[in-house]
Amino acid sequence: MNAILQPHQHFNKVDFKPKDYKDEKTPSFWCAGCGHYGVLTGLLRALAELGVDPNHLVSVSGIGCSSRLPYFVNSYKMHTLHGRAGPVATGVHLARPDLAVVVSGGDGDGFSIGGGHVAHAIRRNIDITYIVMDNQIYGLTKGQLSPTSPRGLKTVTSLYGSFEDPINPLMYVLSYGAPFVAQGTPADLPGLAAMIEEGIRYPGFAFINIQSPCVTYGEEEAQIKAQRERMKTLDSVGHDPKNRLKALDLAQSYGTELYTGVFFRDPKPPPTFESQALQRQKELSATARPRERILDLFLQA
Repeated sequence: MNAILQPHQHFNKVDFKPKDYKDEKTPSFWCAGCGHYGVLTGLLRALAELGVDPNHLVSVSGIGCSSRLPYFVNSYKMHTLHGRAGPVATGVHLARPDLAVVVSGGDGDGFSIGGGHVAHAIRRNIDITYIVMDNQIYGLTKGQLSPTSPRGLKTVTSLYGSFEDPINPLMYVLSYGAPFVAQGTPADLPGLAAMIEEGIRYPGFAFINIQSPCVTYGEEEAQIKAQRERMKTLDSVGHDPKNRLKALDLAQSYGTELYTGVFFRDPKPPPTFESQALQRQKELSATARPRERILDLFLQA
């Protein structure tokens, strides 16, 4: 086997166009006008700018409308269990740290059944990019409340209006120490593509929350036209992405303001879990027993 490349050495190796990263499957699963089409377009544009060979790209997802995204990307792909994309992606990257790993899922997949896994991917600083298509509803299963649904929302599981406060994904990941946190929308495709590219390039765990409208069950104020009118770039308010406390302050407005851009980018990226594992492996290999003598450990015991 060839020597394992260091992370990100596979970027800018090929000159591809966005269409070269599009799988031959047609993304007809999503409803017409679904925001996920825009997310896919943004991802394909980002991959073209990165110039990563599809043979060094892995797309991992959980369950839900958004989790069908890997079907339409020219890459290795894994459609896993509900909420379990993070642990699977962790295993992939530990086994092959030279690969670019992009995880995609929805707000339900990521912050309900999968919510406990997000914190551990952050604290380990796994070098993956986690894209959450946040539409505040369970669309695949016909419009139930999701973890990010606003208080008062009437759905098939809250006929008289929800009295639960929503999870704030931005506060969640910032509080756990994520080194790269951003938010975008398909209403601004150039900005979204640039944001995804930056997240994949970042040497560590990168979280991108995308307000991706559900045209079938979503609220009117969450649709593309409304987003375009109310969105504010973080650059326009003079935000410094090196300031985590200010990022936390701005993140508190999730659900009332639609800020887009990079909330936080750690200027001194902490070591990734996989880089430390490779270093430990290198240190221990000098005194490791020959493979044919491994069983001696058990015989001596």
